[in-house]
Amino acid sequence: MKTFQVKGTFKAGVSWENFTKTVESQNEKNALDKVYSLFGSKHSLKRNYIKIDSINEA
Repeated sequence: MKTFQVKGTFKAGVSWENFTKTVESQNEKNALDKVYSLFGSKHSLKRNYIKIDSINEA
């Protein structure tokens, strides 16, 4: 498995907060889906409240 570093912002109340998340995945698409899933379950956010700026292989 590869390690990906995903950077972006998510809506926290009325403001947008920056985040950097490191996930293990087979490819970039699966890493992106995993980040959406993690933030959705942890912060009860829908995908349109999560903006991804970059995905880099670490």
